[in-house]
Amino acid sequence: MTTTPNRWLIAVAGIFMQVALGAVYAWSVFRIPLTKVHGWSISQVTLVFQVTIFIVGFAAFAGGLWMRRSGPRPVAFAAAVLYGGGTALAGTANSLTPLYLAYGLVAGTGLGLGYIIPIATLVKWFPDKRGMITGLAVAGFGSGALVTAPVANSLISSVGVGRTFEILGCAYFVIVFLCAFWMRNPPAGYAPAGYRAQSGRTAARSKHDFSLRQALGTWQWYALWMTLFLNTTAGIAIISQASPMAQEISGVSAATAAGLVGLISIANGSGRFLWAWLSDAIGRRAVFLIMFLLQSAAFFLLASVHEFAVLSLLACLILLCYGGGFGTMPAFAADYFGSGQIAPIYGMMLTAWGFAAAFGPTLVASVREATGRYQGAMRWLALATLLSAALPLLLRPPKEPQAS
Repeated sequence: MTTTPNRWLIAVAGIFMQVALGAVYAWSVFRIPLTKVHGWSISQVTLVFQVTIFIVGFAAFAGGLWMRRSGPRPVAFAAAVLYGGGTALAGTANSLTPLYLAYGLVAGTGLGLGYIIPIATLVKWFPDKRGMITGLAVAGFGSGALVTAPVANSLISSVGVGRTFEILGCAYFVIVFLCAFWMRNPPAGYAPAGYRAQSGRTAARSKHDFSLRQALGTWQWYALWMTLFLNTTAGIAIISQASPMAQEISGVSAATAAGLVGLISIANGSGRFLWAWLSDAIGRRAVFLIMFLLQSAAFFLLASVHEFAVLSLLACLILLCYGGGFGTMPAFAADYFGSGQIAPIYGMMLTAWGFAAAFGPTLVASVREATGRYQGAMRWLALATLLSAALPLLLRPPKEPQAS
């Protein structure tokens, strides 16, 4: 007789995996050291991060399809090898092309494969706590930089930027590989003891599971994609430049700026859980409307501040909303399309993350290099997020799926 494993241990492993993967959000700590050591421009170093996140979205979709055939564990093992190995190889790169290939392509593929695993796995183990558990899983990813930023900053100071990549890559491999052993799907028909679907909660959800093809045949899938893209563009622009932006605008040291990376990591992780929890009470559309309006106000104020404390507060507000997008969107997609094939449906939707990474950081870096200041980019983002607030007002649930 096979014993069903403790689902909370699987949840803990999934969260630890996401924390290791979420270390990618500490990238801004590497920006100044890489420009100083190799003489690369801001845009060239920022492009490494953009390539990585662009690849993540497509790899997450591929991971969702692979999980449907093979289950989560083989995908998790592959994620450990690619993410850890790619990060370590980045430490040996002395020119941009090897860096783009190692960190952007190889590590980015590992990130994407790994990201979708806890989300798609835990939602099956926790049908009674779907919003809470997916919020916790993606909160782990958003909090990754909280640990990594100060560690990376200390390592860079003591052993150099190249060696830091190698050490972190080995650590990522070990953590993700060990967590992979816990990743498994529940038995067919699994339900926790005493679980009953509550009609009040399910009334607003789709009564049918859309296939990927059926979901892509609705305008709502593309509207959700655009909502995620716009929300992600705003936050990822801050993530990519947080450390150098804080040093330039408020004149703080690199160590203090690394502390800001940790603070926005807390906001990113907290927002993933808090906004998802709030969306159960007030609805997903209302949450995205509020987040867009808050971000617009924060970017407008960022264009004129110089004090580190105020800059940190506004950056944290933006990242709270950024994280909220990733925490709320899986439930939003499941509400509209069902949870049966959420791995490929939401995996494909995560390509919005990749395209946002190609747009948001480019806008900030380009305006910074053209004007010598970050303030102009903040005004553009204030306008973009204000206009984005119209999109959630237009969203409506799709009609029942047609046979495919």
